[in-house]
Amino acid sequence: MSDLWDGLRLRTAARIGLGRTGDSLPTSRVLEFAAAHAAARDAVHQPLDVGGLAAAVAEVGLGEPIVVTSKASDRSEYLRRPDLGRTPDDLTAVSDVGADIGFVLADGLSPIALSEHGAGLLSALKDVLAPRYSLAPPVIATQARVALGDHIGAAQKVGTLIVIIGERPGLSVADSVGIYLTHHPEPGRADSMRNCISNIHPPGGLGYADAARVCAALVEGARKLGRSGVDLKDNSRALT
Repeated sequence: MSDLWDGLRLRTAARIGLGRTGDSLPTSRVLEFAAAHAAARDAVHQPLDVGGLAAAVAEVGLGEPIVVTSKASDRSEYLRRPDLGRTPDDLTAVSDVGADIGFVLADGLSPIALSEHGAGLLSALKDVLAPRYSLAPPVIATQARVALGDHIGAAQKVGTLIVIIGERPGLSVADSVGIYLTHHPEPGRADSMRNCISNIHPPGGLGYADAARVCAALVEGARKLGRSGVDLKDNSRALT
């Protein structure tokens, strides 16, 4: 039987108007919650399909991707030691390209999300950025936190670094990616020196084209301002 909550549930991923059976929730709602919790756990622990992602990224046309890893030896250590996920194990394969923009695709806390959305989002970014800037070959990073990109961007000597990373899964969305933009990347950059575009997971979240448009506006703003972070605001709507 429909109720007044049915229309509202269509407009949000939040759990609202769950109802009750005695002193508890209806069985169907309990099972939905358990399934969402299991999906979030799977998203965290399932390893990245590096070969599949590399093949999809290569098709974007920015060159063969380079694969690097952090100092975290496995997923368990990655989750227990965030500091190791911020430090590269070996960057000898990463060379100085001196491009305007570099790209790092990092598994983060949801490798599933990166497998699902990484190549598509990279393609949308290429479409809006390639006409104006030189783009470096992409780098795939495993067992990676956002700050690992600073080491990669510094090694490539890119002007602006864009990290596409699997976001922490929630009980509503387990396959969302985010973009972290850092102008003049170098080891030791604080999070306040980055800009984030989150909740990218079409069709339920932000779409690739819209995320790329916002990112392009932030790139332009960072180059004019000379820095990214808290002083840089999204003016993509104003530009539109």
